[in-house]
Parts: sequence; structure tokens; C-alpha cells
Amino acid sequence: MKNLTLITGGARSGKSTFAESLATSSNKSIYYFATMKHIDSDLEQTARIEKHRRRRPDNWTTIEATTDLSQKIQDIPQKPILAIIDCLSLFVTSILFEGENIDDKTCADINIKSFDNKEKPIIETTKKLLSSINNQKDIDFIVVTNEVGSGIVPTTPLGRAFRDYLGIVNQIVAKEADTVWLLCSGIPVKIKPQ
Repeated sequence: MKNLTLITGGARSGKSTFAESLATSSNKSIYYFATMKHIDSDLEQTARIEKHRRRRPDNWTTIEATTDLSQKIQDIPQKPILAIIDCLSLFVTSILFEGENIDDKTCADINIKSFDNKEKPIIETTKKLLSSINNQKDIDFIVVTNEVGSGIVPTTPLGRAFRDYLGIVNQIVAKEADTVWLLCSGIPVKIKPQ
């Protein structure tokens, strides 16, 4: 896959800003795929989404996509453009919680057994996403994700399951990516190719 760049790193490490700067320097038309599912009652999340929106140039095309990301990528017109997917972590979250009613629950309230069988669909959906990316020959992709395994071990079974699933997805995408960047304290370090 010659058109895929993966940017990983911890929370607030500068991943999205770096992805946006790479996109801007490409001088191509930009499609921005936002993967966060908006929840009206979550004011903090609403503020985060608005902050990201304000940072993006007006001439970028923003597409909101959660579990239907592969289809929306296939729908991009075939022309030389650049697409940013921000981010894989929220994409995995959407798959993990698909079909679950969790609006008023905390992580401690959720029955982890309902997430035991999610690894296969998460892997299959990730492979479908990579296939959609690979089929878009004239489009370069920048994919942002979180490196969640470098910190403390999550205290809940759900948190540990999410960490494990995202770690698997990150490995699959990094293996297929032509270029992988690690952001640490705002400093990008190219880790692939070495």
C-alpha cells in the first residue's frame, strides 16, 4: 500500500495537528473523515469536536463516519486528493459499542462478556477499511490513531479489552502502511521506513 501514512502517539501528543500540517503541505484537495460519534448530551465532547472543526480550513471536505467508514471512502470521487482519517481509536470504539445501549452506563456498569466476541468483527472491519483505502489509487491517506499500550493498565475489563483491540488494529494498519510516524510531546519521529 503505497498511499497510506499512519500517525500514532499518546493523547495530546500532536498527532492531529501533524496530520493536518502534512495534508496542508500536499497542496491537494483534502477530505477529512471524522470518526467521533456525536452525543448531544456530552458537552465536553461537543467542545472537542468544535475545536477540531475550527482548526480545519474551510475548503476541506469533512465527512462524518463511524462504522460506515469503508463505504464512505469508496464513495470518494477518483481524483488526486488526500484523505485524513481521524481517528482509528474512535473507529474501533464505534465497532466495539455497535448495537450496545450504553447511554447512561459507566464503564464499571457494562457487562464485559458482551465484548468478548468483538475481536473478529473488529479485525474484519479493519481489513475492509484497508481494502477500501487500497482501491482508491489516486488518493493518499493519512490515518491517525492512539498508542494506548504505553501507559498504565486500565482498571476496568472494558478498558483492557479496548486497549487490546486497538493494539491489534494498530498493528494491522502499521504493517500495511508505507510510512508510520510516532508523535512524542509534539515531536514527530519516523519509525517506518527505518
